Amino acid sequence: MRSIIDQLGGEDVLRRLVERFYDLIETRPEGRQILHLHFRGHGMSHVRGEQFDFLSGFFGGRRYYADKHGHMNLREIHDHIPIRPEDAEDWLFCMDLAMSDCQIAPALHQRLMTAFRRAALVLVNRDAGAVAE
Repeated sequence: MRSIIDQLGGEDVLRRLVERFYDLIETRPEGRQILHLHFRGHGMSHVRGEQFDFLSGFFGGRRYYADKHGHMNLREIHDHIPIRPEDAEDWLFCMDLAMSDCQIAPALHQRLMTAFRRAALVLVNRDAGAVAE
């Protein structure tokens, strides 16, 4: 069976997806809180590369993130970030829109959204409606 990254069309398509996703995070109201959280850290240029590196390995391609950081544990990566259910939903909204904009095949799009939803909800570590930090 072909890897997800191959089904996407390779690293070039993945890079376009990540770039489009973060363009949306920077411009859509749904991305406002996620953008705020990133500015508290290393900023957007850092996260674009890290997201690409992580997703490459997550999708069965080169494991750039694991090679650089020694693991791909999502909970450990995000442990220091206050994530509310609404933040997870906003992230998912922007990724769904980015995949549509990048014309990801519908069946793969749905499969990826299912995986992303599962991952995003596991990362929630604050109550809904909690004061955004």
